[in-house]
Amino acid sequence: MQSNTQITTKNTALTICFTALYTILSFIPLSPIVGFLSKAIVAATILAPIIGVIIGPKLGAISAFLGGTIAISISPYFTPLGLVAGVITALFAGMLAHGKHAACVFLYFSLLFLFGFYPFVGPVWLYPPLMWFQIIGLLILISPLQPMALKTLNSTSNSKLLFGFFITSLTSTLAGQIAGSLTSEVLAWPIFLANISSWEAIWKVTAFLYPVERIIIALSATFIGASVHRILKSANLSSSLSQKPSESAQNF
Repeated sequence: MQSNTQITTKNTALTICFTALYTILSFIPLSPIVGFLSKAIVAATILAPIIGVIIGPKLGAISAFLGGTIAISISPYFTPLGLVAGVITALFAGMLAHGKHAACVFLYFSLLFLFGFYPFVGPVWLYPPLMWFQIIGLLILISPLQPMALKTLNSTSNSKLLFGFFITSLTSTLAGQIAGSLTSEVLAWPIFLANISSWEAIWKVTAFLYPVERIIIALSATFIGASVHRILKSANLSSSLSQKPSESAQNF
């Protein structure tokens, strides 16, 4: 009983810390959001998959939601798109790290389908090549590569740990990107952006921009996340990290 209390206390403390850090990082713009003037993808995007892996899907999503909600109120760059993307990324990374691989495949495919086939402005109707890297993410997710990566998240080998964080961060941040793009369709069309040609232009510009952004985000999350993981482990704060990825990958 005492052990459970300690774990809960650790998770609560980490959730509060990550929420505050998420809010702070929302003030650092990384890349402009095409079609949304003065708004940007922020550094908090890098933190989202790390939060999910370290404190799990529920607390990770809560932390991203609270930090994102505060950020919308005070950060000049943060948007509802970023809020949704961050929550989904943290949730997705946490689900993967806790061995819920099949659920993640279903969630990713569902988001991709809804985004692609969104009425009138979805990329399937206007510019299908937009989805090429998102489809690669799905292929990674359903291939043996993702279970292999999950198996290494608790590895003592630095190279294996980096591999696990990169693959997990990449598929998670792509899931978040799809969710954010779907949110833009829901919020902007047809009230704020009814011109179909404008949507087509946005998809064409984004097609080769977001893959570079997602790779950079995944790489950044990999090196930062692996370091944070080792620090927490050495400080005996890593008890919240699930051991299920290894078991899940072995049984896959």
